Amino acid sequence: MDFAHYLSTDHIKLLHQSGSRKKVLEDLSAMLARQDEALDRETIFNKLVEREQLGSTAMGGAIAIPHCRMKPLEQPVVAVLRVTGGVEYDAPDKLAVKLFFALIVPEEATQQHLNLLAGLAGVLNNADFAGSLLSASDEKEILDLLRNSHEEL
Repeated sequence: MDFAHYLSTDHIKLLHQSGSRKKVLEDLSAMLARQDEALDRETIFNKLVEREQLGSTAMGGAIAIPHCRMKPLEQPVVAVLRVTGGVEYDAPDKLAVKLFFALIVPEEATQQHLNLLAGLAGVLNNADFAGSLLSASDEKEILDLLRNSHEEL
């Protein structure tokens, strides 16, 4: 499942500082809501917070993948947020998270959800690739890196 297929530069945002976990989830919720008129920013935020309460979606290496499933989506929506200063996010390695990949899939798309998460986590476990994303100069460079990745996202 190709994560990058669902991205454009409009779905990627670079910040110097975000402040808090809550602010990151608010920013991601707004970015996701803009992609589908059936989505509501507040509902997305609440679903992402609900998921985080089950356990942090931080995977270590300064990366987190906040995600959830929602009605009435027909296809996945994704957003990427890079926060240069990092955000405390209860990561397993205790590092601040700088790169967030948000994902919402249709409620009934359990396998698609798992495939997207697994593919994304797999490619982000490559420290060199993650480092390239963290040092990219702009949204287009991040998008190009994701699209040109030799791994399937």
